[in-house]
Amino acid sequence: MRIDAHQHFWLFDPLKDAWITEEMKDLKRNFLPNDISLIMKTNQIDGVIAVQADQSLRENGFLLELAQAYALIKGIVGWVDLRSKDLEEQLDHYAQFPKIKGFRHLVEAETDPDFLMNAEFLQGISALSKRNFTYDLLIKPIHYQSTLACVKANPSQRFMLDHMAKPPIKTQEFDDWAVFIAALSTFPNVYCKISGLGTEADWKQWKLEHFTSYIAHAIHSFGPERIVFGSDWPVCLLAGTYEENLSIVESHLMDFSAEEKKGFWGLNAVAFYGLK
Repeated sequence: MRIDAHQHFWLFDPLKDAWITEEMKDLKRNFLPNDISLIMKTNQIDGVIAVQADQSLRENGFLLELAQAYALIKGIVGWVDLRSKDLEEQLDHYAQFPKIKGFRHLVEAETDPDFLMNAEFLQGISALSKRNFTYDLLIKPIHYQSTLACVKANPSQRFMLDHMAKPPIKTQEFDDWAVFIAALSTFPNVYCKISGLGTEADWKQWKLEHFTSYIAHAIHSFGPERIVFGSDWPVCLLAGTYEENLSIVESHLMDFSAEEKKGFWGLNAVAFYGLK
């Protein structure tokens, strides 16, 4: 099974989707599975993980409805407020739905560098672990240290690092990001999505060599068994077509064995998210 482990779907609303700036105006429309189903078939992608783009419980219901209508969606990474007083009840409710595999919070939008070490948040992570839900990490550099501390404090929780922690490809800065990736990869319960890289580069001027050192470091750090492919569609379209974004990753897998390629393109995501 070949899996795109990171896609978003939405019915565009200018209030709900205020994060879509004028610079990103091409995203100011609806994006649904039927908009990409032919592209998936052409590229032999068998299924996708639908990841929340809105921090609301309504988003979970929307993605569940899509998953019921479209077999392409194999799993959902939704949203809950891990600090909520009724979190346990919410998680018990979502545990009824096999397509919901885990949750994510837009930590990158949080100005508190220690957000991930908030006591209530950590209790929420423990609640996820008890129910075998995954947690996707979407962070900025200010969260590096608290991410390491959070992961260290929760060895039984499965974490997925989204977008390789968004390396500063456009400026070609490397060292601080690389130190963080090396440190995070020492925790065996953390996987890494090689995803969304085109939009971290110059959207119109990027070249394949701009990504080489970053992807090579992520592969070296996490190993072929703990990395997965994700496109970040439709956001990735800001930096090129689906196929052009695919080429960013494909060009860096030349040394992979056939089995390692199967893992990267799908089986690692199947294992991490428990897909069927």
